[in-house]
Amino acid sequence: MFLARVIGSVVSTKKDEAMTGRKLLLIRPMLIDGDNPKAFKSGQNTIVAVDTVGAGKGDLVMFCQGSSARQASNLKTLPVDAAITAMVDSVEVEGNTVYRAKED
Repeated sequence: MFLARVIGSVVSTKKDEAMTGRKLLLIRPMLIDGDNPKAFKSGQNTIVAVDTVGAGKGDLVMFCQGSSARQASNLKTLPVDAAITAMVDSVEVEGNTVYRAKED
């Protein structure tokens, strides 16, 4: 599993029939900064992932790729390579809180 920030969404009206009704989000992987382990830095790639948890723009999420993505709920037969599987509440690295979700 990997961490990523939701940076946008993808709309596709013509797609594989099995993908109908699936929310597609654009995510950017987040890495722990090697120079400052108390902070994140953005990865350079951008990934389209199927949302399985109701995430939205700005959320920090966990995602998986490849055959692991199809293990998420109701994705076994879908042609997906990345799936958002959790919304992150907090991240702690070496005793330091790097991220804490805002409470509503």
